[in-house]
Amino acid sequence: MPVFQAKTFRRTTTASSSLGERIGAVYRSKLPSHPFLLFGLPFVAIIVAGSFALTPAAALRYERYDRKVQQMTQEEAMDLGLKGADGEDGIKRNPRRRIIGDEREEYYRLMAKDLDNWEQKRVQRFKGEPDGKL
Repeated sequence: MPVFQAKTFRRTTTASSSLGERIGAVYRSKLPSHPFLLFGLPFVAIIVAGSFALTPAAALRYERYDRKVQQMTQEEAMDLGLKGADGEDGIKRNPRRRIIGDEREEYYRLMAKDLDNWEQKRVQRFKGEPDGKL
């Protein structure tokens, strides 16, 4: 029976081994001795560079959204029944105050209802829409 050699097998560098294979082999051999320099630092650099590269894309997204939202002129606000920060009488008003008052009124109106005695009613369906009955 033949005896195995004590030398480890290493492929000889030939013209067929490409530059990428040789760089990869050197990288793999150096990686255990310098893990942060060869793995961690490039990883962090890619994350930071990606953040800078995606910032214009995010800005473009918000700019497109802002184009959809339009500012109202004074005439349009008056047509819709909205007032500015100053009322017609010149008194400063909190624009949220009206909403809070409406919420309170709605709350008390719902609390006054008798929630124990109620009847379930089916909603009228459109023609051709399934109503869920078997």
